Amino acid sequence: MAATGVQTDRRPAVFLTGGSSGIGAAIAAELAARGYLVGCASRRGTVPLASGQLVPIRLDVTDDAAVRREFAAFVAEFGLAGLVNVAGAHSAAPSHSLDLDELRRSFELNLVSAVRLAQLAYPHLADGGGFIANIGSFYADLGVPGRLAYSAAKAALASVTRTLAVEWARDGISVLTFAPGYVETELNSVHLEDPANRDKIVRRIPAGRVGSAEEIGRLVGRVLDADCSFLTGETIRIDGAQGVRQ
Repeated sequence: MAATGVQTDRRPAVFLTGGSSGIGAAIAAELAARGYLVGCASRRGTVPLASGQLVPIRLDVTDDAAVRREFAAFVAEFGLAGLVNVAGAHSAAPSHSLDLDELRRSFELNLVSAVRLAQLAYPHLADGGGFIANIGSFYADLGVPGRLAYSAAKAALASVTRTLAVEWARDGISVLTFAPGYVETELNSVHLEDPANRDKIVRRIPAGRVGSAEEIGRLVGRVLDADCSFLTGETIRIDGAQGVRQ
């Protein structure tokens, strides 16, 4: 974990996974702009922009020992106001031939890592309240061919959010899931460069376009910065109305 030059005299600190690119990077940048000090944990160990409010942390969130070590070091140095679990990935496979090891890997990355970090964060947040935000997916509520592992893991993550919200509400900890729909990031930008691919996706979205990581970042940052612990246990879907379309 690199902390050289980081300013610690502004807002409390947030530990965020998946912070080097895409939605995670956008959320990190928004929180930093709001004065939070953000520990950006990712396998790359990079931050999305040059800022004294962003701390690069090289971390594989499926490595239990490394997670415990890096999280403890961050909190010891900066304290903790909140946790944002963004790290995740999905792969495509027909359900009848899905490798069960791939299913386990998906759950470890998309679900277990978030639960592990929430458990680590709890004793620190319970002292004075705070927030935990999980980045889910609108796939959690849909039947998406070829995405059994990812969809199931994200559905379980939303369930975890509800359970933790109920258990930890009296500690002043707000727990939320944000569930994006189709959002353009560097992971799918090549696919979306093909007009046919983009058009196929856009036709399903009432808003008439895919979302942007920056939109998700702005929403998450503003909700978390609202200091409203009464908002807890909810899944906030951001999908251009695709999930409710008949």
